[in-house]
Amino acid sequence: MMEGYYKDPQTTARAIDADGWLHTGDLYRWAANGNLVFVGRAKDMLKVGGENVSALEIESFLCRHPAVIEAAVIGVPDDRLDEVPVAFVELRTGVSLTADEVVTFCDGRIARFKVPRSVYFVAAGEWPMSTTKIDKTRLRALALGAGRP
Repeated sequence: MMEGYYKDPQTTARAIDADGWLHTGDLYRWAANGNLVFVGRAKDMLKVGGENVSALEIESFLCRHPAVIEAAVIGVPDDRLDEVPVAFVELRTGVSLTADEVVTFCDGRIARFKVPRSVYFVAAGEWPMSTTKIDKTRLRALALGAGRP
């Protein structure tokens, strides 16, 4: 693993417990086939109008839609609310869905401040990835630049 963060004993103490376990904040689940699957980060929070909002909570809700296979939510700056949620969504093969339909799916089922203000669609295999997970820093840059993933 590691001995600690370079010249940063406070961060080391928060990340490595007395038994030597590293607490990364990553959340995983066991798949039916026995594989360990990355789900998200416990610390991945948006600050919407003073409320802490879990990106994972919104992503999980979006994945309940029968057309959605994958979702990633990031926060983008907002003059009134500090930041607002923006969703990136991958659809199942052969299915169509509009951004308005995604928002309509959320309306009345999750708190209004959690409903994505914008929805971008990502084709299979076109997610910006770090080594093992969706790169939300790049998604944020894409949303702010209105680029494509």
